[in-house]
Amino acid sequence: MSRKIQTIYAIFGNSKICHFYMNKKIAIRIEDKYTMERRVPLIPKHVSYLKENFGFDIYIESSSKRVFTDKEFENAGAKVVNSIRDIPVVFGVKEMPSDIFKEGFTYVFFSHTIKGQTANMPELKKMVEKKVNLIDYEKIRDESDNRKIFFGRYAGLAGIINTLWAYGQRLNSLGIITPFLNLKQAYKYHSLAEAESTIIAIKEEIETEGLPENICPLTIGITGYGHVGSGVKEILELLNPVEISPEDLLELENSKKYSSRTIYITTFREKVLVKPISNFEFELQDYYSHPEKYVSDFEKYFGKLSILVNSMYWDKRYPKLITMDQMRDIYSENHKLKTIGDITCDPKGSIEFTLECTTIEDPVFIFNPEQGTKKSGFIGKGICVLAVDILPSELPRESSEGFSSAILQYIPDIVTCDYSDKYEDLKLPLCIKKGLILHNGNFTPEFLYMEEFIK
Repeated sequence: MSRKIQTIYAIFGNSKICHFYMNKKIAIRIEDKYTMERRVPLIPKHVSYLKENFGFDIYIESSSKRVFTDKEFENAGAKVVNSIRDIPVVFGVKEMPSDIFKEGFTYVFFSHTIKGQTANMPELKKMVEKKVNLIDYEKIRDESDNRKIFFGRYAGLAGIINTLWAYGQRLNSLGIITPFLNLKQAYKYHSLAEAESTIIAIKEEIETEGLPENICPLTIGITGYGHVGSGVKEILELLNPVEISPEDLLELENSKKYSSRTIYITTFREKVLVKPISNFEFELQDYYSHPEKYVSDFEKYFGKLSILVNSMYWDKRYPKLITMDQMRDIYSENHKLKTIGDITCDPKGSIEFTLECTTIEDPVFIFNPEQGTKKSGFIGKGICVLAVDILPSELPRESSEGFSSAILQYIPDIVTCDYSDKYEDLKLPLCIKKGLILHNGNFTPEFLYMEEFIK
């Protein structure tokens, strides 16, 4: 509780007079979980808007690596400081260390705790102990449970750029030269538009010169069709691909009805990814409600894909797309699948041999199915896996602008809310209230299951 509120309580007691207090201070925290994390939750233009229209005091923790500089924030009216410890509402992007949390304060960021992620349980426990308010962007959703605040599209954009880059590099290590060698990792471009220009040039070269016959037909599979998947498709459309069904994918190579000047893409939906264990018809809502009744049916497609882009939501209730044992059984040195872009990046998750997340600085590894081991880089026997878990940070300016535009309308309510009210009385938009995991250190109704995580 702030000194101002304490004073009000001392004078008037526990009465509704305390509701006249209205916070007007916001902090944007430095991102220190990853060296290459350059995004911001709020851009300078929107800082200026909030200051001019709501009179907010906005404090920016100084950072030399942000895509928007300290000077840009200062010019927008923010105060650049070395510490934001005493600011009661703190916005960030990625996880925050447990030693920053202060009793009664409000923290808004991707906490990565809702699945009981082991690495982040100490931070969750500390937030409970400190009686903080935790709003998680991932759970800010509308009445239909659709996410309102997300970087997903940018994860898809950067993820497919990097996956195509990794495919070209992997083939090069095997002595196969393709136009994808002209592509760079997403963060090395000054803008998304520059990367898109390179993709268009690659498309033109493929249409003119064709691809090496020994990698044709070049087929790309995409799991997931949400915000991430839409970002993936947005880039792939620049290659002027032909979309084929999963059934046609199985027959494409044998039919010989393909062109070396064409890329083929297939989107896999749940009905294709899994099958019922017993003899009954697949039903989407039944699968969501009872995933234990289904098993993966994806293995048969693995030998038909050149590239797999995994962009679907997954948690441990659902069947894995492919296990390490399955990959070992179907793998051979001339296996068609050369690269997996695992944008979902769930270690040992839907793709079990995504053994760990990778970094922007060291983005890929080769998984050897026979030995069950991985080796950093592009050289070695096995499948090339790219599993960077902060892909939107490779397009930091565009992703920050999109994210800030989405969260902006909710910031005044988040900042001025009186969190001393009872949960049911909090004056927050419904979608923000749905994202409130902790209210003064207590799990809110939707998140009571998380109490088990910290026991």
